[in-house]
Amino acid sequence: MKPKKLELRIIQILVLTALLILGIKYFDVLLSMLGHLWGILFPLVIGAAIAFTLNIPMKKLEKHYFPHSDNKYIKKSRRPVCLLLSVILILLGAAFVIRMVIPELINAFSLIIKEAIAYLQLGQEWLLENSENLPSFFNQYIGQDLDIRENVQKLMNLIFQGISGILGSAFSVFGTLAGTVMDTVFAVIFALYLLFGKEKLISQFRRLCRRYLGHSITARTGYVLNIFNTKFQNFIIGQCLEALILGVLCTVGMMIFRFPYALMVGATIAATALIPILGAYLGAAIGAFMIFTENPLQALGFLVFIVVLQQVEGNLIYPRTVGSSIGLPGIWVIAAVTIGGGLGGILGMLVGVPLAAAVYQLICDDVHRAERKAAAARTCSARTTGEIQEQATSGSEPAQAGHGSGTEPQHPGNP
Repeated sequence: MKPKKLELRIIQILVLTALLILGIKYFDVLLSMLGHLWGILFPLVIGAAIAFTLNIPMKKLEKHYFPHSDNKYIKKSRRPVCLLLSVILILLGAAFVIRMVIPELINAFSLIIKEAIAYLQLGQEWLLENSENLPSFFNQYIGQDLDIRENVQKLMNLIFQGISGILGSAFSVFGTLAGTVMDTVFAVIFALYLLFGKEKLISQFRRLCRRYLGHSITARTGYVLNIFNTKFQNFIIGQCLEALILGVLCTVGMMIFRFPYALMVGATIAATALIPILGAYLGAAIGAFMIFTENPLQALGFLVFIVVLQQVEGNLIYPRTVGSSIGLPGIWVIAAVTIGGGLGGILGMLVGVPLAAAVYQLICDDVHRAERKAAAARTCSARTTGEIQEQATSGSEPAQAGHGSGTEPQHPGNP
């Protein structure tokens, strides 16, 4: 290694070591800065996720929106129309689930409130009927005379404190809700800009990579990003298909066993099943609550039915539908969901499966590439060895022929 390159290498190692030491020493400050930066970038990340999701149906629609037409108006309207149709399809699906679930939930809560009011009325009637015996009852079990005025004053103070706490919480919730709405608006706007200019953005990204990273690194980066893009898209498609299958199976099973709210619970489970493996249990909790308002025994039977269905779905349907769509074996799908959920909760479950599929594909491609190189090297080595042996054999044959046919020269004077 040349002296200048050696000095540069030493400087790089020293700088990296110094940065590592500073990062360990000021880890709390660094973590706080990263959290603040994440809060700033969060709407953009959500916008990118929305754009990535909308891009899947939009590409499918663009392939069928007059694909062979040369009309300039059709070409200009292809992207806006397909994007609008994609948004409408997603909103219609969400509206269908909300229309099926929310009214039934409201009815269930109304029924519970009516039952609670009825029990409160019974309690009030009992208090009125036994009001004469209450002072002696409290004196017997509490052991002191009751000061009604003092207790009422304490009760009023508790009520006022509760009201002030509720108002403070309401203002806090309102502020959080307003911030969430603003972040959502910015995320949607950013997603629209990404979708309308995605070709230009991809071209600019490639040009920057070629300029500052070189063609070789750019090609490898594009290869890796393409694998991640394909795996995440296939995961979303497979997850939606699996959620639809689970919702249909749940609805049919509830109709067979005559459970109430079959369509509503099936739609709820289909919506929550977008969360891998454990999402159906969340929908099952809502369904069990709804059925409990009608018949507690049927709610227990429904829970047993959901546990059996979830075991079938988690061990047979999910690994085959989602695993086959992303090219990941079933055992690694379950492992990715478990590890991702442990590290990042619901978000970890959503990201863990396609991330594991992409890493699995990269490792498989690298192993196959290395095996092909090794096989090619062995073939080349065997071919070279065969050529050398052939040359050695062909070179030795003339010498042996000359040695075997040679005779002593006969001179005329010899007898």
